Amino acid sequence: MALWTVTVTYQPDLEDVIQRSREAGVKTLVAVTEEVGEFDRVLQLQERYPDLVAPCFGLHPLQGGEGPERRSVKPQDLDAALPQFYKHRERLVAIGEIGLDFTPWCSPSQQDRDDQMCVFIKQLHVAKELDLPVNVHSRSAAKVAIETMREQGISRALLHNFAGKPSVALEGVKAGYLFSFPPAVCRNQQTTDLYITIQRDKLIKQIPLEHICLETDSPALGLDKHERNEPRNIVLSCRYIADVKGVSPETVQLITAENAHRLFPKVKANMPY
Repeated sequence: MALWTVTVTYQPDLEDVIQRSREAGVKTLVAVTEEVGEFDRVLQLQERYPDLVAPCFGLHPLQGGEGPERRSVKPQDLDAALPQFYKHRERLVAIGEIGLDFTPWCSPSQQDRDDQMCVFIKQLHVAKELDLPVNVHSRSAAKVAIETMREQGISRALLHNFAGKPSVALEGVKAGYLFSFPPAVCRNQQTTDLYITIQRDKLIKQIPLEHICLETDSPALGLDKHERNEPRNIVLSCRYIADVKGVSPETVQLITAENAHRLFPKVKANMPY
């Protein structure tokens, strides 16, 4: 099961991307959104590939894309989104991508962080009301994101591309949360930043395999940061986690698939047979 961010970068060769995903053994693409303008696109993808795409709605803590217009999410951004959550509740498998991003260049003011927290909590409430899991972004905010979810009574959550401390991750494990790692974890093997590699490997080792999922977060977080990532690259994450944990890739594939189906029960229920 591959986590996939809906984006226009796939439009020119979407069919080829889908075909390569199938050939790589991908059975489900959990397609998340970052902005309300992507909601219709993810539904169209599900209509086009009903046996493969599982849609999620969510507002990312950062809005405006990757350019100079990028900003922290504002409570008013939810005005257009909230009715859509309820209108399409039967089609959604999760609420995501939501969360917090407290990196200084993304949320320089306390108001930015307060706004992100407000939007995060409101979307957590939606998830609880609709009985859906959440897919969470937690850059520079892992501890507070986990604490907030526990305070709000969230029992099913995936912290994607998790890079927090092992001690923080274990608090999430206690709460029943899952963690996923994209192909970007393999980059550090190709660089001189040994410290990052050691810390990430320590994190992966300490999180029980029963609390790990695979993801690509395509089109970002691939093996090469200058190249577009694709769902088929989920095999890279699988092999890396297997190597770090000293088990076979087949074991990682089997257990993480079981974890994903446990986290996203509507995936199987919504897929045609």
